[in-house]
Amino acid sequence: MQILVIEDEPRLAEAIAQILREKKYMVDIANDGRDGFDLAVSGVYDCIILDVMLPGKDGYQVASELRKERIATPILMLTAKDSVADKVKGLDSGADDYMTKPFSPEELLARIRAMTRRQGEVVLDELVYEDLILNLSAYNLACNGKSVHLNFKEFEIIRILMSNPSSVVTKEDLIVKVWGYDSNAVDNNVEVYISFLRKKLEFIGSCVEITALRKIGYRLEVKKSAQ
Repeated sequence: MQILVIEDEPRLAEAIAQILREKKYMVDIANDGRDGFDLAVSGVYDCIILDVMLPGKDGYQVASELRKERIATPILMLTAKDSVADKVKGLDSGADDYMTKPFSPEELLARIRAMTRRQGEVVLDELVYEDLILNLSAYNLACNGKSVHLNFKEFEIIRILMSNPSSVVTKEDLIVKVWGYDSNAVDNNVEVYISFLRKKLEFIGSCVEITALRKIGYRLEVKKSAQ
């Protein structure tokens, strides 16, 4: 899952990012409202953690403008303001949830899980497509009793593909969601990990294959010989 943290206090932003990275989330950070909006409007994030008091644009403006752009990404608003009026303003501006500082890491993670669950994020222990079973906690990919362990990038790529089995996922989307918005990854990086995954699918004997659509991206398909 790809999360954007928009927070102008560098120490707090890094602390939040560390909490999330320990749970295997990919994290990008913006330290002002304008930069945060420019990243968020791309629509590639699964969740946005948004401070209220920001330079450039405040959190209320960022949330409101994202909703005007029809960006439906769940937004968790963070602020030291805890009055009912402030909470109402945050929610009315487009936030999905509102949490006051200071907060515990456990509460932050729980609220993120709750928001993404409402948006359809997979929260079960397994993701299934055809004869493939992806264990979301053990990072194992299994088929008919045979399994193989995946590294982080392999896991994220196959998770994205299995979550969108009828859709084509572009290389650009995979780079942003798996390597991060500011990474130096290129198409070749994606191709290498797709090759790794194809070998593992072959190893476990799955009827599923990763098909490349020239100059577009990838999707999962059932092998013609298995149909």
